[in-house]
Amino acid sequence: MNPLILFAGIGSDLVQTGKNTADQFGLDTPHFVAQVISFSIVAAALYKFAYHPILQVLADRRQRIAESLANAEKIKIELAKAEAARQEVLAQANVQANKLIEEARLAAARVLEQETQKAVAAAGQIVTKAREASELELARMKTELRREVVRLVAETTGKVTGKILTVEDHQRLAEETNRQLAA
Repeated sequence: MNPLILFAGIGSDLVQTGKNTADQFGLDTPHFVAQVISFSIVAAALYKFAYHPILQVLADRRQRIAESLANAEKIKIELAKAEAARQEVLAQANVQANKLIEEARLAAARVLEQETQKAVAAAGQIVTKAREASELELARMKTELRREVVRLVAETTGKVTGKILTVEDHQRLAEETNRQLAA
């Protein structure tokens, strides 16, 4: 059999079955066509004025969300860079602070050494002046003691001998006493 004849036979059977079913359910063709046209108009209007704008809003929202996520990633990257830069600045500041502290310690050590040297020099000068003053005082006391010893020797000699000593006797006794004291 020819496939076209077979399909034509099947098609006519289907049409007849459709008509029988439509009659059984009470299909009114003019009303059905009018409802199909009304439905098509409403569907087209909804697609154009409701569904299409909603799809556009959703597409815009998806795009904004994608942009926001991209911006969030950029912000994360920039935040990480800023944090790294902050850490680097803190590290550099710490190094500089340690350097300044070390320089201050060295300067303090130099000042301490200088002041110590000044104090030692001042103490040396004081000791030298004290020695000089002591030596001068000792020399003065020795001279005074010699005069006193000479006077006492002359006075004692005068009392022991019972005679009055002359200026030459005083000088001779003073010279003898000085020689004995120097020895």
